[in-house]
Amino acid sequence: MTTLKDRLREDLTTAIRERDELHSSTLRLTLSAITKEEVAGTAARVLSDEEVLKVIAREAKKRREAAEAFALGGRSEQAARETAEGEFLDTYLPKQLTDDELEAIVTQAVAEARSAGAEGPRAMGAVMKIVNPKVAGLAEGGRVAALVKRQLS
Repeated sequence: MTTLKDRLREDLTTAIRERDELHSSTLRLTLSAITKEEVAGTAARVLSDEEVLKVIAREAKKRREAAEAFALGGRSEQAARETAEGEFLDTYLPKQLTDDELEAIVTQAVAEARSAGAEGPRAMGAVMKIVNPKVAGLAEGGRVAALVKRQLS
């Protein structure tokens, strides 16, 4: 059985062979982030596919934020490259939830939290506790938090 990390390595080899600079450099950076994560802490370990997905998601988010910063700074070429790298990394991630799907999950969680006695803005933590396990890896935290906040106010 091939792990996600093995798939990334194979894709890197293919990208190098095809002289695809964008994909090879993106994969190199992502693999080094995974390795860095594996040796962080007290003992070196091998990341599970789920942990590798978290690293890829974090790397993709970094690319989106960098693209935004470059665009604001008027550096459209760098912004386009960062966007392309982020979109490429997204191909390794599970399909993200649509706004409607996410809204349905959050609405249900808000109802659950209210039935448990949590009300108003202070219910944010309770609702997030219900929502997070359901949307882990399928929606960005900021997007979820904004939706929860909007439904609670």
